[in-house]
Amino acid sequence: MPVEFISAVHTDAGASGPAAASRTGFDPDHLRRYARALDDGGFDHTLVAYHSASPDAFQVAQFVATHTERVRPILAHRPGVVFPTHAARALATLDRISNGRLTLHIISGGSDEEQRREGDYLGKAERYERSDEYIQILRKVWQAEGPVSHEGRYFRFEGYYSDVKPVNGLIPISVGGSSQDAYRVGGQQGDIFGLWGEPLKETAEQIATVNAVADAAGRPHPRIWVSFRPIIAPTDELAWEKAYRTLGVLKDQASNTELLRHYRTTGRPANVGSQRLLDIAERGEVHDRCLWTAPAVATNAAGASTALVGSPETVAKALLDYVDIGCDLLSIRGYDPLNDAIDYARFVLPLVRQELAHRATTQAA
Repeated sequence: MPVEFISAVHTDAGASGPAAASRTGFDPDHLRRYARALDDGGFDHTLVAYHSASPDAFQVAQFVATHTERVRPILAHRPGVVFPTHAARALATLDRISNGRLTLHIISGGSDEEQRREGDYLGKAERYERSDEYIQILRKVWQAEGPVSHEGRYFRFEGYYSDVKPVNGLIPISVGGSSQDAYRVGGQQGDIFGLWGEPLKETAEQIATVNAVADAAGRPHPRIWVSFRPIIAPTDELAWEKAYRTLGVLKDQASNTELLRHYRTTGRPANVGSQRLLDIAERGEVHDRCLWTAPAVATNAAGASTALVGSPETVAKALLDYVDIGCDLLSIRGYDPLNDAIDYARFVLPLVRQELAHRATTQAA
C-alpha cells in the first residue's frame, strides 16, 4: 500500500493560535476552509474526532465530504452510543455521500470517566468485546443480500436489512490502542491499526504484536497508522525554540480548568496508550531522531501528544524512519492546527513523497 498522510479537522477557529485550545464550538466557515486546505494541500485522510462534548462527528464528516473532492474522512465512532444496525445504515449513507471516501475508526474508550458521561458503564475489557461484536455486525449488514438476525452478548436483533450499501461493498475499519485487548481486536478485525507516536523500538514491537494476532486469525496485516504533533521551523534550532514556546502555552492551558473542563480526567490516565507515553517520557525527553515527549507530560498524555521537532528535512527523515518499520499511514497534526497543516503540506509532505518516489525508482532499476 502507498504511504499516505492523515490530518484532523478542527471545527472552531478558536482552536487555532499559538497552540490548539480544547474547544467545542462549531464554525462552518472555519471548518470549510480547514477541510479545503487539507484537500488542496495533498493530505489523503482527515480524522473527524469524537468526544462527548464535541460537535456530532457524523455531521462533521458529512460536511467535510461535501466540501472536498479527494481527502477521505476518518469518522471516529463509539460503539456504545449508536445501535449497530442504525450505524451500518448511517455509515453506508455517508459513504455514498462521500463517493466511497469514508473510513471508520472504532473507539472502544480508554477512560471510564469519559464513557460514563454518555451512559456507558461497561468495563474496558467488555468495551473491546463489544467493539469486536459491533464490527462483525456492521460487516454482516453491509454484505447482506437479505434480512439478517443477530444474537450476541451485547446486541440482539431480528430480520434487519438496509437498502443502502457502501460504495465498495465494505467501509475500511480502523481500530487503535496499546492494550492487549486492542491488539486482539485490531489484529482480528481491523483493516487499519492506530498507534500514538512512541520511539521506533516500541512502535516496532507493537506492530509485531498486532501482526502476530492477524496471522493467527488468518487475516492480512492491518495498515499501521502512527500519530504525531510535529513542530517545524526553517532550522532545527528555530524549531526547538518554537517547541519550548508551544510547551509553555500547553502548560498554561493544562492549568486552565475552565478551558479544559469537558476534557479533563483526574489522576493517572486509565488507558494504556497514555500510560505508555508517560512512562517513555520518564526515560527521556527526546528519543531517536527528534521524538519529543514533553507535550505528553504537559497534557497528561491526553491523546496523540508526542511531537517530532526540527526542520522540515529532519521531520521528514523521522517520518521515513517510521515508514521503514512498517507504518504507512502518517498522521501529522500541529498545535496551531490550520496553519501547521498548510505548512506540512508545503514543506514536509513533498519531501517524504520525493524520497519514497526516489526509493521506488531505485528499486525498480
